[in-house]
Amino acid sequence: MTASLTFPLIGIRLALLIFCASLVGCGSMGSSISRDTLKVYVPEVVQGNFVSKEQRQALTLGMSRAQVRDILGTPLVTSLFRADRWDYAFSIRRQGIPSQNFQLTLFFKGELLESIEGGDLPSESEFVDRLAVGKKTLNTPNLQASEEELKKFPAQKSQADAPRKAPLPASYPPLEPAPR
Repeated sequence: MTASLTFPLIGIRLALLIFCASLVGCGSMGSSISRDTLKVYVPEVVQGNFVSKEQRQALTLGMSRAQVRDILGTPLVTSLFRADRWDYAFSIRRQGIPSQNFQLTLFFKGELLESIEGGDLPSESEFVDRLAVGKKTLNTPNLQASEEELKKFPAQKSQADAPRKAPLPASYPPLEPAPR
């Protein structure tokens, strides 16, 4: 009778010992793992047509739809119910950086541009600077060599020293047979 009572007690103690040992092991692992080690990857999402401040400034009221399309490209949204409205929307979401959203809406009367609505649009250089935020810059090696460094390499043969090939023929045979 006592043997049956001691076995569960030993099993419980053994399980408790294994549990405590695993907790100690997990606690010592925390110093070797940084926060970025187990970060979930979020892909970069780019949607729409980017319209810059320079492109917006190139638009003038009274332009035709074709001229507007040449400057801005095809609109992201056109509606069958509102054929006189073109929407240009752009959004980009990147990990660790707040999302960027830009919108421009054009209204036409017939074939001519009547009005333009939209928020603040960044210039092309401002937009590129926003994209560079958070990107790690790589150390670029110096790509220029001094005269002493160039002397270490053998001189390249010039075209004059290259062996002469047979001259090309003055005319080639016809590709199609002569008519009969």
